[in-house]
Amino acid sequence: MSLIILLTLLLPLLSPLVNGEDDVQCLRGVKSSLNDPQQSLAAWSFGNTTSGYICDFNGVTCWNGQENRLITLSLRGFGLGGGVPRDLRYCESLQNLDLSGNKLTGSIPNDLCVWLPYLVTLDLSDNELTGAIPDSLGNCTFLNSVVLSGNKLSGSIPNRLTNLGRLTKFSVANNELSGSIPSGLGTFGKENFEGNSGLCGAPLRKCGSLSKKSLAIIVAAGVFGAIGSLLLGFGLWWWCVKKGKGKRSGVDRDDDSSSWADRLRGYKLVQVSLFQKPLVKVKLVDLMIATNGFGRESVIVGTKSGTMYRAVLSDGSALAVKRLNKCKLHEKQFRLEMNRLGQLRHPNLTPLLGYCVVEEEKLLVYKYMSNGTLSSALHKDGESLDWPTRFRIAVSAAKGLAWLHHGCRPAILLQNVSSDAIFLDDDYNARLVDFGLARLLTSPHDQPNESSYANGGVGEFGYVAPEYSSTLVASTKGDTYGFGVVLMELATGQKPHNVTTFEEGFKGNCVASQPRARWSMYRVSEALSSVAQELGGSQHYDETCSSAMAYNPDANLHATSTSCVDENHEINWLIHTMRTCMLDEDQMLQEF
Repeated sequence: MSLIILLTLLLPLLSPLVNGEDDVQCLRGVKSSLNDPQQSLAAWSFGNTTSGYICDFNGVTCWNGQENRLITLSLRGFGLGGGVPRDLRYCESLQNLDLSGNKLTGSIPNDLCVWLPYLVTLDLSDNELTGAIPDSLGNCTFLNSVVLSGNKLSGSIPNRLTNLGRLTKFSVANNELSGSIPSGLGTFGKENFEGNSGLCGAPLRKCGSLSKKSLAIIVAAGVFGAIGSLLLGFGLWWWCVKKGKGKRSGVDRDDDSSSWADRLRGYKLVQVSLFQKPLVKVKLVDLMIATNGFGRESVIVGTKSGTMYRAVLSDGSALAVKRLNKCKLHEKQFRLEMNRLGQLRHPNLTPLLGYCVVEEEKLLVYKYMSNGTLSSALHKDGESLDWPTRFRIAVSAAKGLAWLHHGCRPAILLQNVSSDAIFLDDDYNARLVDFGLARLLTSPHDQPNESSYANGGVGEFGYVAPEYSSTLVASTKGDTYGFGVVLMELATGQKPHNVTTFEEGFKGNCVASQPRARWSMYRVSEALSSVAQELGGSQHYDETCSSAMAYNPDANLHATSTSCVDENHEINWLIHTMRTCMLDEDQMLQEF
């Protein structure tokens, strides 16, 4: 009976929140408007009518593989000619556009930001584009990367580009631009403006400066460049010496491990910052030895936020060490965030014990959980978790998520609720990990609630709420959606891209094919067939379906479904509903 109620609650969470937009017309227009002497787009065939078929085209990435909605169009180096295609206006949900390394001519369209209002990255470099940089480009408010180098663009750099508050990369090098560089763009390196003889202002020469002074700067730069080259050569020699010493000292790893670990060898004596005073101080060299040089055999799990390693110390105790991917915070900001996260303690969180900073590398040290991740436990060959254990995991995970959302001020978002981000302790209680990491993967200039998923930071395929494609804003409701996917994975034992065995069920990121669909009891019955196969065969399936039909009439299911989808409830509502429904089920939720 518990299983039936859980499915009744989680199915509405997975109803679609936005309509998928078909971008077939966009790609058809792109292909027809461009010259393709290398036949790079020859494989783009539009005779197929299967849902999501354009997602298999070379250079195309969709939001998920089951609907024709583009997130990325990358035609880099395809040898294409012609102008920037006007049919791009039909790819309204596109976030990343890369047409670099081709032979495109003409000007950059003035309406580009109207066509692609959610554009995050734009790369038109190394083409033959002419004309001015359109002033309207400053209306693409979500842009964080603009690369226009290697063209024949003329005129000045529009001042309105300084309105792009999220901009972290900007390059117009090697064009024919002139005039002064807007002060708001002067923070980008000079290499992003070089090759434009008419440009002046920071970070290039001062506007109206004397030629003798410019010559002096060039001479000085040459001298310092020579000195820098000597220092670089000496540094490489010293690094090689330290690398040899590291191998002789026993801190080594397999040849196929990540090369980033080599950079740590010169910092072996750096101490690991621990939040509680340990009996013995831990150094970076201890972690390197304990993980066999961060070798592949020590990997526990890898996600978009980073890779987790199992570290067995010399005394036999174990830790979990996570290497963050592309942390955007400066060291001071990072340490402040670590001290904040290190104070968080809850029975259903994986305790953060400490951290280590070595140049650009950031390592997090967690308490080790002996039963690994929920994903590994669910999908282990030849083994299956019984239902009481699955229910315990669901309840404890919900407690941890609710505490982060409603027990912390401000609320802490995961943005990465998945079975890989839930660890299991000795008693198979859920322990959430990755809490608070989204802030570490977001630029300090981003908005507080801006979704780092939009920039590829976090968010695993299949668990991300569909509304992120349009709002780009993270929320507690997005975490609740991901938790609903985890509940379905717990109930069926199947991964989110294949959560039912019937043909017309959940697809892609667990979004049904009909917008705001109401699940009939027939669909619940079909979904339960997957659960039956996972937990006991066809006989159990018949009994389960009979119970479902008797317990929850279609009207009640529609009411629950409508409430979940239309009112966008938080995780606390789900826990309260579970508690209300389960009070007669062996008192399994007495602790709520």
